[in-house]
Amino acid sequence: MKQTAKLRPGDLVEVKSPGEILLTLDADGTVGHLPFMPEMIQFCGGQFRVSKRAIKTCSSSKSTSTMRAFPADDVVLLDNLRCSGAAHDGCQKACMIFWRESWLRRIEHRAGESTQGTPDSSAELRAHLKTTAGTSNYFCQASEILRATTHLSQWQRLQKCFADVRAGNCGTMQMLQRIIVWLFWRARRAILGQHARGNQKSTPAGGLNLRPGELVEVKSMDNILETLNESGRNRGLSFTPDMRLLCGRQNRVQKRLEKIIVDGTGEMREVPNTVYLEGAHCGCAHVAFGGCTRQEFSYWREIWLRRA
Repeated sequence: MKQTAKLRPGDLVEVKSPGEILLTLDADGTVGHLPFMPEMIQFCGGQFRVSKRAIKTCSSSKSTSTMRAFPADDVVLLDNLRCSGAAHDGCQKACMIFWRESWLRRIEHRAGESTQGTPDSSAELRAHLKTTAGTSNYFCQASEILRATTHLSQWQRLQKCFADVRAGNCGTMQMLQRIIVWLFWRARRAILGQHARGNQKSTPAGGLNLRPGELVEVKSMDNILETLNESGRNRGLSFTPDMRLLCGRQNRVQKRLEKIIVDGTGEMREVPNTVYLEGAHCGCAHVAFGGCTRQEFSYWREIWLRRA
């Protein structure tokens, strides 16, 4: 059943039962090319708060545009619910899960007991969902992000900034700050070039075999530049402007990263000697106008870190 009003951050919702969700899906298990994934079934019947409306989203693929939008404007994020990757060969990308409003119902009362779906209905829904496309690629929200969204022109990106504020995703001053940050780094690149431009032709690899919970210190910018090529990359992985803000600071390792599914392709790619740091999410506003709500983790090469 379609919502009478769009969901907003803070709204309490219940994920519909597996049987109800099954009725919304096409033959590929999607709504508007956005898949309902097997990892989402565990949340059926659960009650969660809307954290953000997905007004616009980044894509880390090689698309000509990194900022895109869901045409129907009916997608939200819930309570930091991330994909476990359990049904996709253990993908460790930990994407924030996108939720169509047709998969949710607003509830006005306070949070109560979950109404989990019956095992039979869960099994029927799971049997309808696919996790692979072809012989070598995976099928998930990350693989289908380009099909489920549309390109935004510069003017549309500006409009989406106003929409972010109206939807309650952020305040006016917070959005203004994001725009100023983007303008600063755009101007800096135009004048000085790539912010983290190294001179390595073949970038070095280095491993520390870090484990979750270990305390590390991000190396100085000078040390990190020694590991980068002229594009600011180490073996294909960018050292982004927001990451330099953590240079010299200490943080804890959240988990190791070994393999992820690539946006837009479904390819599983190995990511050696790389970790997530606690609370270190992508500083999207530094590279994408107005930022986005996807909240991906930043990827840290171990060669950029030292044990504290």
